[in-house]
Amino acid sequence: MEGRLLLKNCAVSRADGRVRTAMALVVQDGLIRKVAPDAEVPVLPGDWEVACRGRLVAAGLVDCHSHLVGGQLLPPTGNFLLRPPHDRMERRQHVASLLTVGEVEALTRFALARALREGLSLVVEHVEAPADVAGALAVQARAAQQLGIRLVTGHITHSFSGEAAALACLEANAEFVQRHRVHPWVRGALGFQSSHSCEDGLLRRVSALSKELEAFVLFHLAESEEDLAATYTRHGKRVVPRLEELGLLGPRTIAARARSIDAAEATRLAATGAFVALSPRAHLTSERTADSLEAVLTRHHLVGLGTSGHGTLWEEALAALMGLLRIARTGRLPDPDSALAQLLVSGPSELRTRVFGVPSGGLEEGSLADLVVYDYVPVADPQTGYSPHLLGQLARSRVAWNIVNGRVAVREGQLLGADYLELATAAAAALTSVWNRASLG
Repeated sequence: MEGRLLLKNCAVSRADGRVRTAMALVVQDGLIRKVAPDAEVPVLPGDWEVACRGRLVAAGLVDCHSHLVGGQLLPPTGNFLLRPPHDRMERRQHVASLLTVGEVEALTRFALARALREGLSLVVEHVEAPADVAGALAVQARAAQQLGIRLVTGHITHSFSGEAAALACLEANAEFVQRHRVHPWVRGALGFQSSHSCEDGLLRRVSALSKELEAFVLFHLAESEEDLAATYTRHGKRVVPRLEELGLLGPRTIAARARSIDAAEATRLAATGAFVALSPRAHLTSERTADSLEAVLTRHHLVGLGTSGHGTLWEEALAALMGLLRIARTGRLPDPDSALAQLLVSGPSELRTRVFGVPSGGLEEGSLADLVVYDYVPVADPQTGYSPHLLGQLARSRVAWNIVNGRVAVREGQLLGADYLELATAAAAALTSVWNRASLG
């Protein structure tokens, strides 16, 4: 948009957790240009004024690991989750192999629209569409640009269909990464499924391409006991050492799930600078594995929450809080509130900064203008300036405005530029089509 976007009479949360009221923010060219008391920032001709009326402005949320398409293809029903892990994987791969590009686009557009209405500004997507990897990634990029949300996307490539097929998927993924290296909204990542699903030759090629293209790498890290057992049986080592030796752990790594790692491996992860995306709620519905939440959080600060394609980010935050309280009651975690803020706000903001190369997360001048106005007027303690349980209040508050890169995507709860129900209808039609072809029963 041309001119300035001006958020008037808003409340903003400081980096130290205190709340400032009666503030104004000036947004221009995708950045926050000024943060000052409301009375000091007049409305100029040509400004688009957002009357916040005392409501809180916060940084947009980040889903650090999602399956926008896959999460709709096979929802986590009890019947599905009670199936053995290999059966669930085979069904997922079967349905994903049938996807058309049009179906990927319809499902992506609906999922991104829903994400915008929930206050997200960035989604890290792990998509599986082996029939046309290039086409699937292209339509996801188009959907993100049209709706006005940031997207990092990479393909779930694996070795189950043979080396030639896997390398073809990877090369198509790499071409997408090359075309979107400096895109303002969309960035590509080199994706693969997991350690146990990929042969050494495929992973060496991923590592080489990552260095060549300076690309992020997205995958599931030690996602299950099956992943651990299969990796050790075939390669004589656990998941983290194997991937580290192959050059796949580093500052451009986005490692999801990390359900089966120990304290020593968490320490190694931290030393590499890898980012870890945790999904505590999704893990509650999976088979019991080692509890890696404590191992990761006590040794690693580059962490964030992801939905794994199911539920909302706030539901993940609630599950994380339950886990953090359990650890804190044993005396091994002194400040669960700070840990939750790290998972939901600080860590994801660092990931967004890494990907797009501009400071984000703080409502400071020069930061990315990824902002959400919530229907919540905060109350601060008059002695300290802190607003008690601020994250909990936001979890139950409607997203009034969602502004991504300085562009308004949601205005007073309404999606701009697209009809939400039309997107939902198109997604339903796409699901009906692919489910009929898959004959799931």
